[in-house]
Amino acid sequence: MNSPLHQRIDGALEERKRSGRLRRLIVRPSSPGTLNLADNDTLDLARDSAVVAAAREATLRYGCSSSASPLITGYTEAHRELERRLCQWHGAPNGLIWNSGFTANQAVLGHLPAREDLVLADRLIHNSMISGILRSGARLRRYRHNDTDHLESLLKESRVSGRAVFVVTESVFSMDGDYPDLSAMAALKERFGFIWIVDEAHAIGWFGSSGAGMLEETGVAPAVDVIVGTLGKALGSQGAYTLFRSERLRDYLINLANEFIYSTYLAPSCAAAATAAIERCRALAAENGRWRAASSAFRRNLREDGRKVPDGDSPIVPVTLGEERRTLDLASTLAGEGILVGAVRPPTVPAATSRLRLSLKRRLSETDYERVRSVLSRTSRIENDPDQETEK
Repeated sequence: MNSPLHQRIDGALEERKRSGRLRRLIVRPSSPGTLNLADNDTLDLARDSAVVAAAREATLRYGCSSSASPLITGYTEAHRELERRLCQWHGAPNGLIWNSGFTANQAVLGHLPAREDLVLADRLIHNSMISGILRSGARLRRYRHNDTDHLESLLKESRVSGRAVFVVTESVFSMDGDYPDLSAMAALKERFGFIWIVDEAHAIGWFGSSGAGMLEETGVAPAVDVIVGTLGKALGSQGAYTLFRSERLRDYLINLANEFIYSTYLAPSCAAAATAAIERCRALAAENGRWRAASSAFRRNLREDGRKVPDGDSPIVPVTLGEERRTLDLASTLAGEGILVGAVRPPTVPAATSRLRLSLKRRLSETDYERVRSVLSRTSRIENDPDQETEK
């Protein structure tokens, strides 16, 4: 068959092949000794005994599926309890559970801004946020990454617009592992009164006195109108959540967000697992200074080895290589050594910034860090001298 549809599909896939950007599914190995720095289970809670036990108990009680949308019978006591614990943890009055982080961001930013509104977004926000904003029809202006001065200048211009103004950022950026000056942004919120939406997906567990994230760390959570968090990263489960200062926002999305209304809800076992993980996260939070110090030291050591790595202390460590093929080859070499890392290429990141993305874990030992560093150093020598054989 050579229909116009298939011709278009074939052309798109061929272009991906030519550019070296064709994506394929790869089964994750379960080999003992594999060091997984590609996923986002930063607190190692996905296999935690308390989290697994909570999921098992909920499965026995509710079955393997919620079996309905949340507005029919899919909203169980497990979901309600998770909402309550999340609100208590973050100090927010209203919460809502979603099937995924992408769904949550797309729904919030696709429905809250209207066509006549203005959204000011950090240039490097996640694709899920961009997708929602574009669907809303609101005017989108992107300020320079983590540049509060540029944001302020755009806010000054917006004062005469008479429209609702939204400001959108991540608290820890998913591909760069850096973070904005949230205190400065809170001061701008006080001056300009915009609607502030913050995605905490990669800060949960790693930051904050109780592990509640960067907003807790900086003390600005009360200034944020909508907090987006994920259950599938540090909390070791699946799904996402949004927290609201205004109950009206929650009610609005329950009534108008198709993503919430028309989809079978998150399995109760996932909600129960996340509830148990919150308690584990709170208990572990006293140690997060150690993980952050390890992240800083690891970055410093990689820079000393000649790698392009930014300073910081988040769990996301980007090693920028620039060239796409080089990035894929190095990720493959690491996988051959039993180390899984993300190989991130355009269009996920800007052109010429292809990178390895390492997601650190709380249980990484000095031996683990040195293992990664050793393979990267050895590979660097081979890149500089292609005739040199890799030592085994």
